[in-house]
Amino acid sequence: MAEIAYPLFRSIKRGLAHRCPCCGKGGLFSRYLKVEPTCGSCGHSLTQYPADDGPAYVTILLTGHLIVAPMLLFPIVWEANPLYSVPLILTVLAVLMLLALPRVKGGWIGLMYALQVTDRNQRLHTADAAD
Repeated sequence: MAEIAYPLFRSIKRGLAHRCPCCGKGGLFSRYLKVEPTCGSCGHSLTQYPADDGPAYVTILLTGHLIVAPMLLFPIVWEANPLYSVPLILTVLAVLMLLALPRVKGGWIGLMYALQVTDRNQRLHTADAAD
């Protein structure tokens, strides 16, 4: 188990804000989900922190539990014509997921920074441990 090397919540908060988890000043992404190779402000290597499928799983989990599940409690979802409600609901969910994914990925990279989990640390990756 990894120990927390840097302040956990500060690192996650900086990642959620699309900032370098090390200094909090440099940008984390160069495009939508493309991580900058190094921080423009402090020079810290940002691509060493694995953010493979974790952010996508967390985004789906959050959307499903915080949006979809409570939405099913409203009677308008069940009473409305599916020809109108299904495309509308799916469009809103897609937009919410596309907005949340970069923030969750930034928070994930901040978490990996605080725990000092890098791509060179193979023993912490579950896919490698299963072999």
